[in-house]
Amino acid sequence: MMDLEQAEKAAVKLREQIKYHGQKYYVEDNPEISDYEYDMMLRELEGIELAFPELVTEDSPTQQVGGAALSKFEPVTHQVPMESLHDSFTDEEIREFDRKMRAAVERPAYVVEPKFDGLSVSLEYRNGILVRGSTRGDGVVGEDVTENIRTIGSVPLKLKSAVPFIEVRGEIYMSNDNFLKLLEKQELNEEKTFKNPRNAAAGSLRQKDSSVTAARNLDIYVFNIQQMEGVTLHTHKEALDFLCELGFPAPPFYHVYDNIEDVLAEIQRIGGLRGTFSFPVDGAVVKLNDFEQRRTIGSTSKFPKWAEAFKYPPEEKETVLLDVEVNVGRTGVLTPTGIFEPVLLAGTTVSRATLHNEDFIKEKDVRIGDTVVLRKAGEIIPEVVSVSSHAPGSKPYAMPAHCPSCGSPVMREEGEAALRCDNTDCPAQLLRHLIHFVSRDAMDIEGMGPAVLEQLVQNDLVHSPADLYHLDFQQVEQLERMGKKSVENLAAAIEKSKSSDLYRLIYALGIRHIGQRAAKLLAGKFFTMERLMSATAEEMEAIDGFGAIMAESAACYFAMPQTSELIERLKQAGVNMESAEPDVLKEDLKLQGKTFVLTGTLPNYTRGEATHIIEQLGGKVSGSVSKKTSYVLAGEEAGSKLTKAQKLGVPVLTEEEFVKLCEQDTKGLND
Repeated sequence: MMDLEQAEKAAVKLREQIKYHGQKYYVEDNPEISDYEYDMMLRELEGIELAFPELVTEDSPTQQVGGAALSKFEPVTHQVPMESLHDSFTDEEIREFDRKMRAAVERPAYVVEPKFDGLSVSLEYRNGILVRGSTRGDGVVGEDVTENIRTIGSVPLKLKSAVPFIEVRGEIYMSNDNFLKLLEKQELNEEKTFKNPRNAAAGSLRQKDSSVTAARNLDIYVFNIQQMEGVTLHTHKEALDFLCELGFPAPPFYHVYDNIEDVLAEIQRIGGLRGTFSFPVDGAVVKLNDFEQRRTIGSTSKFPKWAEAFKYPPEEKETVLLDVEVNVGRTGVLTPTGIFEPVLLAGTTVSRATLHNEDFIKEKDVRIGDTVVLRKAGEIIPEVVSVSSHAPGSKPYAMPAHCPSCGSPVMREEGEAALRCDNTDCPAQLLRHLIHFVSRDAMDIEGMGPAVLEQLVQNDLVHSPADLYHLDFQQVEQLERMGKKSVENLAAAIEKSKSSDLYRLIYALGIRHIGQRAAKLLAGKFFTMERLMSATAEEMEAIDGFGAIMAESAACYFAMPQTSELIERLKQAGVNMESAEPDVLKEDLKLQGKTFVLTGTLPNYTRGEATHIIEQLGGKVSGSVSKKTSYVLAGEEAGSKLTKAQKLGVPVLTEEEFVKLCEQDTKGLND
């Protein structure tokens, strides 16, 4: 038993840890510990504060909703606070919740529904039309993400009934399938991967460019009415039924129970189904059904007293590490994957899990033959938690000193965790490089999937991306599952890709540290491949938003003889080597130094197209209006940004005025 002094020291330390990890989880969407570990720290702090009430502080994480509004979005003050939920981890805690309810109200009944693991948002509708979407933030102030919310297909933009006003609360999530597809794409490009679907959803929604959000295929479940005009409801069950009538995607199932043992049985049933859901679920929520009883019971400063969340502990299983398989990525990174005795985990059989890198293996001292503990991060991605025991006579695992694909020596650059093969002719890198080269965001060669590329490589028809433009299609037609029609379509797609914008080609080359945005910056600065190849690292680094590491990487790549050879072969094949807009070749970019804010719907351009025009002409696009804003480009249904611009005296442009400012006709801007 701790005394007051010991308790105070422990509480201070826990608050610091919880606030640090809360910032990583809620604000940065980049957690360093599991949800369960975070919950247990919070539970430990709650226990200390319960035993020593004098230690409770106003800023304690136990008294506040986790999260904060990011400055890059307009703030939204919630008229109805978006509260958190108190967590339970045992059946007895749920029974205790029931005892408290029965002591306060007569014959309580409960609705039990799945607890979605996503990002909580508010949606506001006037006369049935969506007018604003915002994040929870700290529960009182969130972020205006209306434009991004509009890109989510399952969010109704118009309700089936024109309710005068309604604000609902829902959870934005990324389905398990879409999360795995996103991971596959990130791993292919050797980008930093999201740790779980919740962080992927949060990171995707909080994008300045709504086209990025749209491409992530997010979804929503709506589970609560925050406030409403024109309709009166008496129970939560009625509210959920009404949400369905309006066209909202409500929880897939919800039932009313008047017996706590039936509630516990439903919680157990939902827990057993977790592995079968297409959406991430981390618990079940028990809510008092009657609204009048809810008002009687009330809320704390952080959560309603009439609801309780049951959090499922992560399922962990022991198994044996049979072997370590090392794969080589597109840029030569060696990634170790553990091969395990198959084990049933969270609804599926697991026999493989990444071991990340050399440092991870050394830190956990993972050895072949060891008994290890596995769990699924976010109930999806298998991961090694710890080593239970070493096999008799086992030796520490050492990563290979030579590339398992080509035999070249591997190296580890200072400051990096990854081992890398620097042989640009490495066969393993070739296939992954080709997959990246033809991908949608790069040269976008439709029909040229991984299976086709693998056949081309295996049959010695392709040794570099340039070979794709010199294929003998009669030979291609002889490959498995490649009929005449499919080959004709493939030839047409290859021909079409030749006219792709310069930035797509730069991105397709797969230069280390050069993503799509960096490729656009290079194309916008140098305009032609010839000028880019002769540019120095210093000239590249001078680009606003371009870092020293990126500049050095790009300059080194274009200085290599094999790069010159590749570019020359692509050029001979007819691949475009210039920016698509001829007018941006002028040095005096028309919008240089100008900052734009876009709001509303334009007649002829999407927001992404307007942004592209502005950036190509040297301007910048911001998400919020300030005194430094040069212009606000406003379309139909312009919202608070237009109001703020008028208040600050910032010039507001129509689309017609915007085109005139650019001094190009509409056709020229669209080309």
